[in-house]
Order: sequence, then C-alpha cells, then structure tokens
Amino acid sequence: MTIARTPSLAHWGAFNALVENGRVIGCEPFVRDALPSPMLAAMPEMVHSPLRIARPAIREGWREGRPRSGADRFREVSWDEALDLVAGELTRVRGTYGDTAIFGGSYGWSSAGRLHHARTLVRRFLFLGGGCVDQIGNYSWGAAQFLLPHVIGTYQPVTGRVTDWNSVVKHTRLVIAFGGLRLENSQVTSGGSGSHVLESWLGRAKAAGIEFVVISPSRSDAPGFLNAQWLAIRPNTDTALMLALAHTLLVEQRHDAAFLDRYCTGFETLRSYLLGADDSTPKDADWASAICGIDADNIRNLARRAANTRSLITCTWSLQRAHHGEQPYWAAIALAAMIGGIGLPGGGFAFGHGSLSGVGVPRADLPGPEVSAPPNPARSAIPVARIADMLLAPNGVYEFNGRRGIYPDIHLVYWAGGNPFHHHQDLNRLRKAWQKPDTIIVHDSWWTPTARHADIVLPATTSLERSDVGGSSRDRYVFAMHRAIAPLADARHDFEIFRDLACRLGYEDAFTEGRDEMAWCRSIYERVRSGSANQNVALPDFDTFWADGFVELPLPDEDFVLFDDFRRDPQLHPLKTPSGKIEIASQTIADFGYADCPPHPAWLPPAEWLGSATAERWPLHLITHQPAGRLHSQMDPASVSRGHKLHGRERIRLHPQDADPRGIKTGDVVRVFNDRGACLAAAQVEAAMRPRVAIMATGAWFDPALADGEPERHGNPNVLTLDIGTSRLTQGPSALSALVEVERWDAALPAVEAWSPPRLVTQTATNDETFNGLSQLTIGTDNR
Repeated sequence: MTIARTPSLAHWGAFNALVENGRVIGCEPFVRDALPSPMLAAMPEMVHSPLRIARPAIREGWREGRPRSGADRFREVSWDEALDLVAGELTRVRGTYGDTAIFGGSYGWSSAGRLHHARTLVRRFLFLGGGCVDQIGNYSWGAAQFLLPHVIGTYQPVTGRVTDWNSVVKHTRLVIAFGGLRLENSQVTSGGSGSHVLESWLGRAKAAGIEFVVISPSRSDAPGFLNAQWLAIRPNTDTALMLALAHTLLVEQRHDAAFLDRYCTGFETLRSYLLGADDSTPKDADWASAICGIDADNIRNLARRAANTRSLITCTWSLQRAHHGEQPYWAAIALAAMIGGIGLPGGGFAFGHGSLSGVGVPRADLPGPEVSAPPNPARSAIPVARIADMLLAPNGVYEFNGRRGIYPDIHLVYWAGGNPFHHHQDLNRLRKAWQKPDTIIVHDSWWTPTARHADIVLPATTSLERSDVGGSSRDRYVFAMHRAIAPLADARHDFEIFRDLACRLGYEDAFTEGRDEMAWCRSIYERVRSGSANQNVALPDFDTFWADGFVELPLPDEDFVLFDDFRRDPQLHPLKTPSGKIEIASQTIADFGYADCPPHPAWLPPAEWLGSATAERWPLHLITHQPAGRLHSQMDPASVSRGHKLHGRERIRLHPQDADPRGIKTGDVVRVFNDRGACLAAAQVEAAMRPRVAIMATGAWFDPALADGEPERHGNPNVLTLDIGTSRLTQGPSALSALVEVERWDAALPAVEAWSPPRLVTQTATNDETFNGLSQLTIGTDNR
C-alpha cells in the first residue's frame, strides 16, 4: 500500500509520521533538522505498544479502600460508566469537602501540541468547574524561578532567553560552564524544535577561538571536540568555588568596581562575607579547595582568566536542583557582576545551555503557540515539589517565598499527562502519601507506574491520533500536527474526555468555547499570526500553514544581549527589583528571616554531601542526569531506551577507585541503597569521572519490590533521592543531594515487571485493535 506522510512534532523534534495501512511504521525527521534525535525511532513502537491502555478501567479494591499497590487488578468498563463515576466523584468531593479537596496534578511535559497539552486541559477543566488546588513552579528550575526575580527582577533567563549564540561567537573569549554542556540534553525542548543546533553552535564557538572550562563531576558533560579544561568538582559545592573566584577578584583588585557601584546594590554585604568579617573565615581559594576538591591554584588562575577577557558564566539547571540550590545561581550572577560583563555582547551570565535545546538560539521575540488557563476560583496552590508533604500532612504549615501556607486536605487527585512516579523524589515516601486520597483519577496512553497506582484510568490518545499546533518559544518554527492515524482501541483525546465530563457537570460550553478540535487549532495559530502582525511580521493564513505543515519565523534584526538596555541606561531601563538594580544582597529576602536562605550568596552545606558526617555511612554521592534514549520517563519501554540499559536495568557509572574495592566490574548488577530505599542497577566502571561519585540516568519506569525490604528492580534512582525543599524561599526539589552505598548483587535477579500491563478483567471488545500483535481483549488475562 501507499505510505502516507503526515507532519507532526514531539518535544524531541519535528518529523513526518510514515503510515501504512493505518499503522505508524516510521518517523522521518524534519527536512531542516541536521541532527535529529534518535528518539524519533521509538515512536512507532510506543504508539502500537502492548502497554497501551485500551479501555477505561477501575482498580479492584478502590471502593473497599484497599491500598494502592501498583500491582492491583483492574476491571475494564464502558466510557459511560467511567465518566459517570468521575463526574460523581468530583461532585461528591466538592459538595462534601469543598473545591480545595481536589488536587489538579498533571505536572509533566505531555504533548508538544498546545491544544492537547494535558496540564493546560486539566487545569482548564477543574478551574471552570469551581477550582482546585494547583501547583506552582516546576521540577526543572523551580528554585531559580522564585529566586531570580529578587535578584534580577525576572526569571526569563532561566527559560532560555539569554545572550544569543551569534553574540557569543563574535565576542566571548572564555566560557565557564558550571554543570557542563552535555549534548544529549539538547535533544529536547518543551514544545519541540525544528532544528537541533547546540553541537553546531559549540563547533562555531570553538572555531572562533573561544576557550571552555567545564566544571562537573563527569568529563562526559562536555563534548570532546571542545578540548575543554575539566575541573572535576565535588557535587553540590559549586557555590563555594564561585565564592572563592569572587574572593580572588576582590583581594587582587580585579573586580569591576564601577559596574558594581552603578548597576548593583548589596556588594558591600557580599564583600564583608567574602573577607570573613563576621565568621573569621575568608572565602578564599584554599578554603574552597577543601570543600570542592579543586586545587587552590587552579581556582585563582581561573579567576584571573575570567577577569582578563570577555567571559560568559553559564550554569545548567541541575545546579539548582539540590539542597540550597538557590545559592549557585545567586553566586554566579554576583561573580558575573564582579567581572563586569553583564549587558555586554558575549559577557555576563546564562542558564540552561547544557540542559535543553534552544537556549541562546537567535529568535525574533514573537509569540509562540499557547492556550492559557482561566483563573482558579479556589485560589489555592502549593509549590510543585511539595506534593508528598501536602498529602502526608494536611493542615500542616509551610513557608514559601515570604508567605506562610497551610496544606489542604486532599480527597481527590486528578492527574493527566505526567508521571510523578518518575519525577518526584523519595518514591517510597510518595507511595505512602499516595494512599491518602479517597480517589485518584489518571488519564494516560500507557500503563505507566502512575496509571497503575490510580483508581480510575481513562485511555488517552497519543499525539499521532489527533490534530494540534505546536512549537517552542526557543525555536524558530511553528508546526501543524496532523492526525496520522485514527485513535486506537477505545482511546479518546483529553479534550474530548474533559468536554464530556464538563457536559455531565453543566459547563460544556464554557469549556469548549464553542470550538471543536480544528477550530481550536485555527484559533491557536491565529493568535501567533496576530501577535506577529503587531510586530510587522506577516505569517501565512491558517489554511496555507496547515497545508505546508510549518511556518518559519524570521531571524532577529540584531543580536540579543541580555540586559543590554539596562547596561546602556539603568535609569531609563531599570530592572524589576526593589532597587532597580542587580541585588547582590536582597533586603526583601533578609526580611523573610530564612536561616536556610541568607540575603546574599553564601556557602551552606547541603543536608547530604561528601563533606558531611553522613558520608561516613553513605560514602558515594549519587547524581542523576537526563537519559540519552528517552525524555524523562517517556518511551522508556521502547527499543531506543532499552538499548542504553544492561540486563534490562538502568546503568550506574562508578569510578574504578570505588568499584574495585567493592569487587564490582562493568556488567555486574549492583544494589544501590540508603536509608530511603534501594534499587538494582547495572554497573559501568569508567575513569572519566570524579571518585566517590555515582551517576545514573533518571526515568526508568518505577518497578517497586513485591515484598518489604527488597530493592526496586529496574533502576529508578528516585527511590534514593531526598524529598526536601531547596529552602523556605523557593521550595524547589533537592534531587541531587543524595548519598548512597553500592554493593554487588549476588542473589537471584528478580524479573523486571515495569513494562508488563496489569491484570485486566475485560469486557467484550468494541474495537478489535491489537497492539504489536498482543491482544488486550483476553478475559481475565494475568500479564504479571
């Protein structure tokens, strides 16, 4: 038969879906993408995976209050029965306990399309129905989001709006990359991209003579062609190194006093701290060397290099996903201010270059596709990473960004488009918290760990079974996402599910605004087109855009330099801080009185790090990174992700100095453990990393042990991570502050069950669709 090509988009790139006889058989990369992501190859098998949820399902034991185990049996039901149950539960909980007894979850990347973006839809649905408890912030850069407005008046730089690569290539002479410049991370960006260009820009930067210094526990956090100087830092100690660099600039009078005087406030406070005026401890290179493990002379020499040339300081998002994660970002800004390059071409600071695609890519400041959520009548929200705290301690008090909140008493969780059993920390604690609600409702396309821990599961289509409009504010393209195939089995679009629920609850018209799927697609694009026209940029009409499959936005007229207008005239273009300047010390934060977040950059030892007493018992620092073969936990069961595993389990990288005394060699299965939990992983021994560090990828589908005391079987590192806020200021996640021990696993290997569907009691089939040739229609099938 003829192969049809339909344009579409994923967070890992644009492509044409290749469809034959109603089946996706391949994904052809967008013609303008020179370095497409290998993850595209995983999409056909995930669309037709035997893990697809075929029909609505109800967990057996839900009505009786049986604990959610993740191994429960489900009973398949009709859509009418499922939707009636959901509408009834929402009505019961609102009527009995109020709107703030409902938690609108759905944190997660979900679809690159803006109409079918699950988090937007679930918030729209719940807000229009009376409101719910929402989430604020994110797991990616939650600490930065609430710190940066106090320091520079905006958090936009952490979203990717930093001095662009054109300016860097022309003017920068030295890039100091805290956390690295890992190319694998540049495969993805929220909303997707038409072209993966980080490697190209780094190559141009190197050809232009720019020198790179990469500060990371792993040498692989920078591509080899950069020939970067590698400083193998002890995890979670970047702040100490930055303070020592600042101290060297200060005592050697290499700092830009004129810049600090005109554009900053609070430097005298930092000066006193650097010199040790209050604690008799100068924050010099020798002091920092004992903390971060980098030679003191290397620290002093790096400070001198940075001061003597046009330097750019860039930090990965991972730096602020640790206990006291606010401090390295604040210290980086203070260091850049002392060097004096902020607002100059190629100078200053940046965030995220080693974290995702599109950071610093030249792009005109035009709107991207989006759908906004209506106001939340409940006016209730918690910091996103405090979900387990909320569930475990209803009516408990917490502090956040200068205010005191009270955790609501949640009776119903509604989750769509995310996997908290991937992205949250201390999963054993989350499992305990997950028992608290009366009812948990989940939309998903696959039997993920979150779906298996739900009470009512509604099967959602994938992006290839619906139409949408997608794009990213970090990318120069907007994409038409054509439906490639009909919905499989009884799956429905999230939009349709919420529309039918809103109909039952009496507000369908408010939810749909009178638009069907294609009318919404047209509306989303027309907003982009109208916003561009307001800036004298003409885009084609919707019908032309839809037929072509994409539209390319124009290049900007000039290079973008972060804060260049502020640099030119700080009175005419003040920052949105209380002083209008860069706040190296913040009186606002001082007034909060948080001991865990002082009013200036400071070294605060994390709860767990290699310099703590805890390291005597747990001698290895576990750090985690984004996987090369999947986005977070998305597409973990596919062959691309499986190809990065060993013995069907996630790998853990260990230095020979740590592996050899433990009798561990590459290929051995090991137990990774601490007081919070344990998991099995496959060892990979390599020397290109700092000793006493263990490195794992995140996102292996959570596969809890069947008996207490046994390890998680698949290699999900979040059974080991610490579930505390970065500080009372931002309450971000502290995933990268975790100490562990590792030992060889010599017992029989338990089977990995993460990719086995749950036991299903099925109804008579209404659609004979099969997934990968494995029928989902067998009565009473036990798939475990």
